[in-house]
Amino acid sequence: MPVRLQHEDFDLNAELARLRAGRPEIGAVVAFVGTVRDMGAGGPVALMELEHYPGMTEAALDEISAQAMLRWPVSEVLVVHRIGALKACEQIVLAAVAAPHRGDAFAACEFVMDYLKTRAPFWKKEWGAAGARWVEAREHDEAALARWEPAVPERSQ
Repeated sequence: MPVRLQHEDFDLNAELARLRAGRPEIGAVVAFVGTVRDMGAGGPVALMELEHYPGMTEAALDEISAQAMLRWPVSEVLVVHRIGALKACEQIVLAAVAAPHRGDAFAACEFVMDYLKTRAPFWKKEWGAAGARWVEAREHDEAALARWEPAVPERSQ
């Protein structure tokens, strides 16, 4: 179950090609690419900084990928998450799921993203004209995650 944290950008086509390579059972690949929005709750965003705890973050992402593979008959789960300083409109995350069938791939990918948005140990700070502000999980992100309970691990503080 590939999970990577990296400063550099990723190539969506190359990542999906590697995910599918030599896997004839794969009938569907669902991919979500998240980007840094240019507008946050505090106004325009020029830059976002992502911090994490090395080791702890990878373990948490590995765990959610494993849970997705236990819940649905999927072949592979890929998570590539960028860290460091990112400008507005840059790619920030790739979650991709390969499966024999599309329904399972869609559900598992949505499950992974709901977890990433609310429980993954990342800390995000937006920078704009008004200065810096920490980004908190939004209420609707928490509601999206709740539908997958009870199998989603709690974030350690």
